[in-house]
Amino acid sequence: MSVNSLKKQSFGDNGKNIFPPRLIAWEITRSCNLTCVHCRASAETGTYKGELGTDRCMEILKEISDVAKPIIILTGGEPLLRKDVFDLASRGTELGLKMAMATNGTLLTDDIVKRMIKCGIQRVSVSIDAPDSARHDTFRNVPGCFDKTIDGIKCLKSGGIEFQINTTVTRHNSEAIQEMLDLAINLGAVAHHLFLLVPTGRAKELVNQEIEAKEYEKLLYWFYSMRGRVPLHLKATCAPHYYRILREEAHKKGEYVSRETYGMDAVTRGCLGGTAFCFIGYNGAVQPCGYLDISCGNLAEDGFENIWNNSSVFNDLRDYSKYEGKCGQCEYIRVCGGCRARAYESTKNYLSQEPLCSYVPNRVQRENING
Repeated sequence: MSVNSLKKQSFGDNGKNIFPPRLIAWEITRSCNLTCVHCRASAETGTYKGELGTDRCMEILKEISDVAKPIIILTGGEPLLRKDVFDLASRGTELGLKMAMATNGTLLTDDIVKRMIKCGIQRVSVSIDAPDSARHDTFRNVPGCFDKTIDGIKCLKSGGIEFQINTTVTRHNSEAIQEMLDLAINLGAVAHHLFLLVPTGRAKELVNQEIEAKEYEKLLYWFYSMRGRVPLHLKATCAPHYYRILREEAHKKGEYVSRETYGMDAVTRGCLGGTAFCFIGYNGAVQPCGYLDISCGNLAEDGFENIWNNSSVFNDLRDYSKYEGKCGQCEYIRVCGGCRARAYESTKNYLSQEPLCSYVPNRVQRENING
């Protein structure tokens, strides 16, 4: 594919980007009742100066709805610590946005679940990082939080709101992923999402807990092998190589990857940062994702449409011809893209190659053979 055709994938004839946001994670508060060792925000209990007020948040929801109708994930910190969280969810629903919430689950009650349903929250993600209390509580730094999370999930189940389990994978729990999947199934989750550790925030202290590239690859092949064998949807997040593996394995079986055969996995990209996804911080700062700590504008000062359409960082990420190293030479650039946050943490260049990728692109192989 030529450079011009690559650019045409990202920009219309007049140069304006043609990528609508499909998913937005909004850190409506950084306050949290846990102090998890892997937290990208180093969140803790207390107030954070500069948190956007209710009126501005309501305006932002309208600005987003004028651009597209994406899924809005209300996250934190712990979003249930924000007093107007259900008002914001209700407003988003009124505007036609698909509202979801990401929580640690410890504050969920039957009453809160009823309020979630009433304000239109369609799905809740709950983070569990080990299949038992000893390991999970150690990771979350609060004794007893595993049991509280399980109790909260039971409230979601009995209340009839669908939920998914999110698991951050590190060396400390990589051997327990099958147990985690079994737990998600037994709890009645509709999906299990694996998040490969990105060493940002408090997680910088866990940089030596990242699994190595070959183990990373092995885990993703195992994850692929679970497709169709379990009664829930599986998704790899911060693990863009999965979408290359999916196509490699489909090719081996003589299958064509389409929405009809592979669902949403066929029409999504590995790294969505700046192309279909963005992150909004508690203070209005907009980033490609929560792990790529580069401000692309601030909603305390500017409108969403202007930031989404005109951020130089976003437009860099949408122009695949700018990607460097083997990512820039890879035939899977459009479906994978490499983790931009992991690249940035490794090199301070968000366009450099993904450091935890063991795949050698065909073009690089040919260049090595030809000397």
